[in-house]
Amino acid sequence: MDRYLIVGLGNPGREYAETRHNIGFRCVDELARLYGLAFARVQHRALTTDGLIAGRRAALAKPQTYMNLSGESVGALVRFYKLPLENLIVVHDDLDLPLGTVRLRKQGGAGGQKGMRSIIQHLGADEFARVRAGIGRPPGRMDPADYVLQKFDAGELPVVEEVMGRVVRALETWLREGIEIAMTRYNGSVIPEPEAEQTDERRGGVES
Repeated sequence: MDRYLIVGLGNPGREYAETRHNIGFRCVDELARLYGLAFARVQHRALTTDGLIAGRRAALAKPQTYMNLSGESVGALVRFYKLPLENLIVVHDDLDLPLGTVRLRKQGGAGGQKGMRSIIQHLGADEFARVRAGIGRPPGRMDPADYVLQKFDAGELPVVEEVMGRVVRALETWLREGIEIAMTRYNGSVIPEPEAEQTDERRGGVES
């Protein structure tokens, strides 16, 4: 049976657990919880677990190198498992997508995400799937480096929970049916678009 590797990106340590930068960790934590798996093993500087997920043999990993050095761990895991890159998927936060948006891609550049930059550097390729979870741009002139290390606001937490659920379903679909179908089903936002205001005519006219 083929093996797959699902990597969530984040920073280790309790102080970072609920920050915007750690939404990748939180998504793979949720996937592990649903399948009764526990991150009880350390391999190649990552917390790992594995089992049958959506009928596929899959390992989950959370690199403990800090975000900027994620590639050191991911590169070593890919080599250890002798994985083809099409069996790797990485879940990470994205500043350039609004909060609530999930975007799967088959391949591509780092887009300014330093963990992805490190992974591409250590793999020597960018032909692997990724799930980008939008966290939005920082307000005003706030430094993005400070913004990603902030916790989500209380009002944002319901959206974060919905994003995590959408990412988990996307990962299950990727395992069962491939990246193309997962992209078709789950690229988009968990926040419904507001309905257009009805015109006076649709409301039956205005009173005179």
